[in-house]
Amino acid sequence: GCPVAGEMPGWVENAVGAVEGVSGVEVNMTFDPPWSADRMSEEAQVAVGWY
Repeated sequence: GCPVAGEMPGWVENAVGAVEGVSGVEVNMTFDPPWSADRMSEEAQVAVGWY
C-alpha cells in the first residue's frame, strides 16, 4: 500500500481546516483502485529514491 496513507488524512485536515470559513473537516480515504508505485510520477519516484 501507500507508504504515507496513514499520515495523509492529517495533512489534508490541517490544510483544509486552515482555510478561512471552514468550520469542520472529515477526510475519508478510499483504496479502490489499490495504490501501487506504478501510479507515482517519475518525479515522485526519483524523490523517494525508487527510480
